[in-house]
Amino acid sequence: MQRRTLLAAAALLPGIALAQTTPEWPTRPLRMLVGSAPGGGTDAMARAVADRLAPLLRQPVVVENRPGVSNTLAVDMTAKSTDGHTMVMGVVTAHAIAPHLLKLGYDNNRDLVPVAFVGTVPNVLVVGNSLSATSVQALVALAKKEPGKINFASSGTGSTQHIAAEMFKDAAGIELTHVPYKGSAAALVDLVSGQVQMSFDTMPSVLGQIKAGKLRALGVTSARRNPQLPQVPTLAEAGVPGVEIGAWYGIYMPAATPRAVQARVHDEVNKVLAMPETRTRLEAVGAELQPMGQPEFIAFHNAEYQRFGEIIRKNQIKID
Repeated sequence: MQRRTLLAAAALLPGIALAQTTPEWPTRPLRMLVGSAPGGGTDAMARAVADRLAPLLRQPVVVENRPGVSNTLAVDMTAKSTDGHTMVMGVVTAHAIAPHLLKLGYDNNRDLVPVAFVGTVPNVLVVGNSLSATSVQALVALAKKEPGKINFASSGTGSTQHIAAEMFKDAAGIELTHVPYKGSAAALVDLVSGQVQMSFDTMPSVLGQIKAGKLRALGVTSARRNPQLPQVPTLAEAGVPGVEIGAWYGIYMPAATPRAVQARVHDEVNKVLAMPETRTRLEAVGAELQPMGQPEFIAFHNAEYQRFGEIIRKNQIKID
């Protein structure tokens, strides 16, 4: 009778039963791979999470930068890892854009699993001081007056900067000329100097230049205004709706990762995101933290993958 009672209790408490049968994890230091160089937005997200995650998991969480191939080199390494202690700070470029543009050595939707969503950094429509426009509508009027004459910079073909501008062109009914660079730093140098006139860069890249008066922010691509630039309207508020895009970030792990481990990482990352010091650190660069349940993150990943695929096909975006 006592045995039957205990079995019935275990059935009602699956979490306890799972904990009793799952091997202890983690058993050694973890790796959090980053697909860009130190100092970028993805790196900042990873380090803010890893610093606070390590004490919760009782193991070091080592951030490793593996830049290259539109952030997908780190994702490839994660997808193929078998040590059970590797994750990647995923970003929209690698998981929702690159799979439509590049031939990858892994299946983005089969070999990886979204585990914990972190947040989104909006893109900002900025213009250099060489351009007279002081509002989105003034910029649209200039572009309509001289189609294709205004150049926009991006950190590369297929970047969120590039796709945001393509969405803006479609929504506003204007023509702009794309000038791709190898990264945001070079693009910003030419934007400030007047070699190009506008960009849809991510907030951490342009916030300092905006505050220094070297660039003017005309609009943000988020659904609501950002606390770091409260005076800057959303594009919808500025009269160009339908341009919502940002660099979102989240933890991905190999698809073979046990469900109990996924649940542990998800729960601990969300604890990190709830810490005031983490929120302060990331919101200072314009990040909007958006904790989700894992099923919600998986649904979000699938929807974004489909959405960007449609945008890329519609605008015939290709990497030469």
